[in-house]
Amino acid sequence: MKITDVKVWLVEGIKYNWTMIKIYTDEGATGVGEATNWPGSPLVEAAAKHAGERILGLDPMKTDYIWTKLYRDLNWVGPAGASLCAISGIDMALLDLKGKVLGIPVYELLGGAFRKKIKLYANYWFTHGELTPENYGSQAKRVRELGFTGCKFDPFAHVNYFYGDDLSSNLSLSPEAQDRAYAVSRAVREAMGAEADLMIETHALLNMKTALSMAQRLADLDITWYEEPVGPENWKSLKAVRERLDPSVSICVGERHYTRYGIRELLENGIADIIMPDITRCGGPSEMKRMATMMEIYNVQLAPHNPNGPLSTIASAHVCASVPNFFRQEFMLNDVPWRDTIIDVPLRVEDGYFILSDKPGLGVDLVEEEMEAHPGVRDMSRKDYYV
Repeated sequence: MKITDVKVWLVEGIKYNWTMIKIYTDEGATGVGEATNWPGSPLVEAAAKHAGERILGLDPMKTDYIWTKLYRDLNWVGPAGASLCAISGIDMALLDLKGKVLGIPVYELLGGAFRKKIKLYANYWFTHGELTPENYGSQAKRVRELGFTGCKFDPFAHVNYFYGDDLSSNLSLSPEAQDRAYAVSRAVREAMGAEADLMIETHALLNMKTALSMAQRLADLDITWYEEPVGPENWKSLKAVRERLDPSVSICVGERHYTRYGIRELLENGIADIIMPDITRCGGPSEMKRMATMMEIYNVQLAPHNPNGPLSTIASAHVCASVPNFFRQEFMLNDVPWRDTIIDVPLRVEDGYFILSDKPGLGVDLVEEEMEAHPGVRDMSRKDYYV
């Protein structure tokens, strides 16, 4: 069997473009994958097309060989970024293809299932109404009513809307902005209940002093984790945060860490309690499984980052099924209506869990006509596009 074609589509999502991939072979077998990242989805699209050209004529069943070949071929442009997104999507599509050829689900290719109900936490649930503590609380009640026992949000995200702070630089929040961030978080805690998991996102936009003081203040809300208090560029800065932070506050990072090589220093230095690799960035299902195995050695839990399209949700769930150190998987609660129509079988989410299928591969196929009916946004001047 040989790879004969690799097609790539940009599809508009609720926040940004999804990058979808389909691999074709000379024997009729196909596989689908996702390489979503943002901003810069046209770069990812181009990288996926280029990487696809590099695997034409290869045996699609040699998944680890193709991963290694692409990683070594494209490492010259850097061991992260758009090239790793392309590798991630191709790896996902190859595992889907291989599972379909062998007649087994992807989680079986990854070692078998510890579980087939994948516990989710809700993100992007706060998209309606005014940006007030009362409104956040009201929307959080809906999250619980839908069966989710965990949610994530960035209480600092809209401070520029209220107070004119500049989100392009590290924030030193005014006292009013800090009070509002705490009030929003408290309203969500009260709405979700004392037993729910509350994940606080910072997007690494706070300066060190503010990040630390807000973490200390939010600790009394029993938050589940404090996410990306500093950026991924310097692990020693993150270590400094860990050493100065209340020990009861867990740190979660990983959405901008690529491959097993990118998390080695985090693990060796005991910096993160939870790591959240993104399956469409980190190297795909094969690499996320390898990362989770490394994390297990250090008693670190896996909680995949997943603000992406439907294939990302499905593929992440297959990895989560196959590892012992799984915690929760992210899920976009509010999304575009065509999320479930660009695939031929809709996502099965029940009472805050993703229910895995026993169908071969990922268990779905892409619907090309639906993807083409919702092309990705290419007008980068749209100010709301990457919010």
